[in-house]
Amino acid sequence: MSRVFPRVIAFVLVATAATVCSERPAGFLERSVTLGERTYKYRVSLPARYTRVRKWPVILYLHGSGERGDDNTAQLGVGLPPALQAYPDRYKCIVVIPQCRPGQEWYGEMESMALAALDKTMAEFRTDPRRVYLTGISMGGAGAWYIARHHRRFAAVVPIAGEVARQPNDPFPSDPPPDIALIVGAQDPYATLAEQIGNMPVWAFHGAKDDVVPVWQSQKMIAAIRARGSRAHYTEYPDAGHDCWDLAYANPDLVHWLLNQRMR
Repeated sequence: MSRVFPRVIAFVLVATAATVCSERPAGFLERSVTLGERTYKYRVSLPARYTRVRKWPVILYLHGSGERGDDNTAQLGVGLPPALQAYPDRYKCIVVIPQCRPGQEWYGEMESMALAALDKTMAEFRTDPRRVYLTGISMGGAGAWYIARHHRRFAAVVPIAGEVARQPNDPFPSDPPPDIALIVGAQDPYATLAEQIGNMPVWAFHGAKDDVVPVWQSQKMIAAIRARGSRAHYTEYPDAGHDCWDLAYANPDLVHWLLNQRMR
């Protein structure tokens, strides 16, 4: 009995641990993707009860300027990642979380890296190609607006506190690539981008008291989308500042709406 009993205890402990682990929300997996001679790390969040039996929707999340770096950690502290931890049963999806390098923004090489991380994630895990979404905050909100021009890749986009046209005191850190320069240099950048986004469903968020990115950036972009007859939801929080993303990502209506959009 002295030999059997410890085995029983060990079995119970292992079984219990497995049960507990299956109940916990999945953490942020570390992955990497190589473009040319450079390797970029990114994170992937799996839903709490991920299984390959079903196809899962996927969100590409773009962080703000304060989370830039190459530690593959800073981008987890603000915006959507904390909401994934707070509401694991609400976000029943896979989330790809790349990190923009210092001094760069979500266009050019960083855009290519983010899309490559998305593609690699979709190849590794069981995903639904008709339910792929794009969202971002601040600098990532701008990136979401720009990358939404790839309208055949995404079923919906959710830009939060993002700008489209740069202000005189807010220059680009480097010359934008031709496709972005075509947008921001147009006589009407909002109408130009709206035409490229096409009929993709949009829900934008902004704080009325935002002193970093003026609220009229989202207002003009939404007006341009609606002017061409496309669908666009817009939520403006009257008492919120720049960090209105906490309110947005905590909104159960947003999650429900987003995960119900599908590519046509």
